[in-house]
Amino acid sequence: MQVTVIGCGRWGSFVAWYLDRVGHTVALYGRKGSRNMSRFMATRQNEYLTLPESVSLTCDLTEAKASDIIVISINSQGLSALMEELKAIGLRDKIVVLCMKGIEIETGRRLSQIAGDALDDSNKIAVWLGPGHVQEFVRGVPNCMVIDSESEEVKRTLAEAFSSELIRFYYGNDLIGNEIGAAAKNVIGIAAGLLDGLGLSTLKGALMSRGAREVARLISAMGGNELTAYGLCHLGDYEATIFSEHSHNRNFGELFAKGQKFNKMAEGYYTARAIVKLAREYQVELPICSSVYAILYESADPREVLESLFTRSIKKEF
Repeated sequence: MQVTVIGCGRWGSFVAWYLDRVGHTVALYGRKGSRNMSRFMATRQNEYLTLPESVSLTCDLTEAKASDIIVISINSQGLSALMEELKAIGLRDKIVVLCMKGIEIETGRRLSQIAGDALDDSNKIAVWLGPGHVQEFVRGVPNCMVIDSESEEVKRTLAEAFSSELIRFYYGNDLIGNEIGAAAKNVIGIAAGLLDGLGLSTLKGALMSRGAREVARLISAMGGNELTAYGLCHLGDYEATIFSEHSHNRNFGELFAKGQKFNKMAEGYYTARAIVKLAREYQVELPICSSVYAILYESADPREVLESLFTRSIKKEF
């Protein structure tokens, strides 16, 4: 199949590398003059991988019209603007795969809703979610991930086309749950980093248990299946997000707690705002996510906020 990958950051460049590896004709798109694309144009390398000559590089978004599949991996808050650009070039009969995690802050829309609102019904939307870090994949360390879509045919097509010995794909059956769980996972990742920064890493077991429980409540309130929170999109991604040295969200939280800056993108920073808005809209209590929001956006003291979680009223676990 012919595939265009939009977004030449850490994950987008890996997706291009991976899909070329499993036999597809791949083009990687990046904006002209961007740091990442300029580096690829000059050396075909970034700090994680080297793109083979078989992956073409382009700064012309209209070339996506020639592809069967368009994979998008960019900052979630920039998706709406990108979809308007794609709408303008008249995409038809494409499979658009969102290989990213987040919720639009202003509207509370899931990413599949943003893409679906912009494109006509001849195009099909899917999401590619789950655990794994570029640094491990390029060393040959395998993992399991999820493909979900409202179209059963699209799920089968993508899972069969993308699967390899490096990534085993499962079919998702809860688009709401998978998208909300995947986005919220990054907020829990920041909470884990805050614990690390405060020397409270032993609390990560409780964080995993209670974090998954509160996200499950939100998924259910939004019309999804709460069990999805315990699958690959959320709980299954905790090792890569809560413990891994490669996790941007965990690293961001740890440095924040220490009063230091993290100079790479941590998607959970934006998701914290969006998910607290959803919690209010759906009247769901999210104590961990709300604590992260208070620390990041309301200048609350990290230690005081996290310790306050332990002084909440005693209640049954389930």
